[in-house]
Amino acid sequence: MSSRKPPHYVLEAIAELIAGEAVLSDNPGDVVRKWRVFYGLSLTDLAKLMKVSSSTVSDYERGRRFPGRAYLKKFVNALFKHDEHRDWVITRNLSKQLGLYVEGIVDKGDFIREVSLDDFIQLTESIVLTPIVDQVYLRGYVIVDSVKSIESMTTGEHYRLLSMGFDRAVIFTNITRGRSVMVATRVSPLKPRLVVLHGVKNIDPLAIRISELENIPLLVTTLDLEETMSRLKKIKLA
Repeated sequence: MSSRKPPHYVLEAIAELIAGEAVLSDNPGDVVRKWRVFYGLSLTDLAKLMKVSSSTVSDYERGRRFPGRAYLKKFVNALFKHDEHRDWVITRNLSKQLGLYVEGIVDKGDFIREVSLDDFIQLTESIVLTPIVDQVYLRGYVIVDSVKSIESMTTGEHYRLLSMGFDRAVIFTNITRGRSVMVATRVSPLKPRLVVLHGVKNIDPLAIRISELENIPLLVTTLDLEETMSRLKKIKLA
């Protein structure tokens, strides 16, 4: 698998975009043909990837058949499979044009229901480092690789990242003591609802002090990152 594969949340968003456009269109055949051409696939190549006949693909594009959920899922998967062999160039460029992808964001998602701070702490096996002044409810999460974000994010992208955390938990990974991410939070006009430092054992006192000044709850967890993501996705899909 290519190391340039876009994060799952990006693929999910693009899949929903393509399928939604087809379902809502008066001419869904035109939509699926447009996306096939956009991804640089011939009708024959698409049919091979979908493991259907070329005439079947043609029927959908000409409006003789209506693309349902099962067909659209196979269709999008075929587009992605084709793009994977080209190092995900089309999907990555599309995600940037649509503002879906920010370098450094590992994963993000919205919960199907509000999650209380107590439930979030239990779920992620976190420890609270600062006093909680207000009731905290979360509508989602953003997981950030702090090194990649520092190396590649512009100031505008960093502000956009923090704005994503308005009603979400922002979980920073790949950090040493937490000072840099909390300093960045301090100077940003947009503040996350909650900050979690992942995998940190020795917290910088300044990071704790900033969280107190900004009234942003600061948590730390050493739960395995993949396990953390798995647990958060269960709330997302519940």
